Amino acid sequence: MWRPPGSLPPQPAAGEAAAALRRLAAFLRRALPLCRAHATQLYARGLWQRLVAAPPDAVLRALRRPLREPSGAAGGAWGFSGQNKRMYWECVCWPRPYRCILWTVMPLWFQMIDDDTFSNVFCENSEKLINVDLFALAAEYYSLSHLGVCTPLEELLKALGGDNQGSTGIKTDEFMNNKKSHEVQVMSELVDKIANYCGIKQVIDIGSGKGYLSSFLSMQYNLKVYGIDSSNTNTNGAHERNRKLKKHWRAYQSRARANPESQRLEKANDSPVQNEIKCKAVNEGTLNNSCLQSQDQRTTQDLVPSGVFTEVATSETSKQTEIDLVAQAQCNESRLSEEAFAILDVLPANAVEIFSSSQCNSGELCEEEKAKRKMASIKAKASKSSESNLYFPLTSYVTAETELGDIITDLEDCIMVGLHTCGDLAASTLRIFTAKPEIKAVCSVGCCYHLLSEQYENQEDCTEEVWGFPMCQYLKDKGWCCGRNARMSACLALERIAVGQMLPTDSLFYRAVLQVIIEEIYGVTKSERHVGKIFSKSSSFLDYVRKALKKMELDDSKLPDSCIMDYYEKYKHRMNELEAFNMLKVVLAPCIEVLILLDRLCYLKEQDNIAWSGLVKLFDPVKSPRCYAVIALKK
Repeated sequence: MWRPPGSLPPQPAAGEAAAALRRLAAFLRRALPLCRAHATQLYARGLWQRLVAAPPDAVLRALRRPLREPSGAAGGAWGFSGQNKRMYWECVCWPRPYRCILWTVMPLWFQMIDDDTFSNVFCENSEKLINVDLFALAAEYYSLSHLGVCTPLEELLKALGGDNQGSTGIKTDEFMNNKKSHEVQVMSELVDKIANYCGIKQVIDIGSGKGYLSSFLSMQYNLKVYGIDSSNTNTNGAHERNRKLKKHWRAYQSRARANPESQRLEKANDSPVQNEIKCKAVNEGTLNNSCLQSQDQRTTQDLVPSGVFTEVATSETSKQTEIDLVAQAQCNESRLSEEAFAILDVLPANAVEIFSSSQCNSGELCEEEKAKRKMASIKAKASKSSESNLYFPLTSYVTAETELGDIITDLEDCIMVGLHTCGDLAASTLRIFTAKPEIKAVCSVGCCYHLLSEQYENQEDCTEEVWGFPMCQYLKDKGWCCGRNARMSACLALERIAVGQMLPTDSLFYRAVLQVIIEEIYGVTKSERHVGKIFSKSSSFLDYVRKALKKMELDDSKLPDSCIMDYYEKYKHRMNELEAFNMLKVVLAPCIEVLILLDRLCYLKEQDNIAWSGLVKLFDPVKSPRCYAVIALKK
């Protein structure tokens, strides 16, 4: 029976979350021109001269080296003096990777810095970026960890309690890539603990894709999972992938449970097969051979239905229940019943059919039929505890108005999850959660922010009534709009770039120069056709331009090779502009993501039926950049 949460970790109050959102929104509103600019238009629209006051090399130096104390007016704006000033700059001059640690161990900084500190990052009149050091510091200051609205994963797992059923030594990276393995292991453990905490066994995986999370929740944690995806190709692929996982799962479990107890259980699994052989020998005269053959045929036909995965090895608790039920039956049944059960024990529970009375010539139930009915009933009861260990891949397009009862006929108290649900699907997941009484908890990790629909962007072209952004009332009242380019920036991976996985500057440079060519030569400022990923297929800039013009269906015969190379020579010395511009957007990217996440959290805080809600960092951001989950439990 579902029970409301009792002792979960402290959650950010609604007022705290709203205050953090307001502060971040105020900073981002000044940074919007930079957020909304696109790198491909850097040269064509003169974006650097319009948006950044400092030269590119100075910006790159500021973002690559430890920060130094600002001088002149910028330094005076901090208002620090004496010991505080020396303490701050001694710490801030540490290498950049360590400054995040310093923020957490020096609460004094939060007393020394307030939102007014960053008022001089942008020029009030021209809106240009004028202080790069403060800009970088502000990006760190407005991150989730420093805003104080993020709940540590360890605290949540500890509060949820329960046994760690997943610690069986089974390595998911044997059938998933490293990124997916990391995500599935971490998220499935949390989902299982939430389900146990709430006393529920049904999980709905929205945007289940290839079914990795759904399969693992079913196999490893004995949960009944419905995986819903809009792509029939993904659903069919999930069926096939689940079949293969089922085939290999026995080997993984055998390796993970290599101990005396598992060996004893394996012997118990083997004994019914021996009993079946004995039964055929001892009762050959009593138990009709033809009846055995017909039952054997039914067994072949009635194995696990397509799309439903049942774990190969049942839990020890289920086995003990089955043994107790069998012992009780043996006390009351004849030797024939005992032998019949020995045969039935090697069959799946759903492989047993109940005969109709018309199958017996006497008009009454024969002893054989009685025995089979009795054993079928016993097997059904004994397997009841493992019936929830199922995975159903389903195809359906889910929106905020979707009626889950129309898709899932046996909908019951459940938890809704989503691992990297794209665009509006993450917002729809939260709306469905708040609207449906059967959904008791939600754990949603969103991605693909550029696919979000925005209520206050291009309103004349949209007829939707439910939008992906904004969700909370504050941003709606402000008419807040990020814009697609800003949402694209939110998808950038700062942590990966920090460890050396740099942006593809060369391909971006090619694309930015190409934009100048198609605007100046062809007069095209906006095109429905996309260039696509042709950089890796091009041998040179000349080859790149030729291929791009063909994809855009532009006549390249009017453009000689010499003209193309003139454009290349004109802009190649300005490549540092592009690199510096992209670094500014990368540094700002986490702030835009935090705005979207806080919008979703504040939406949950506005609901009356939510008992606990928070943002939790689930994954290593280097392995999985979209690492934050929105989690909530109902009253």
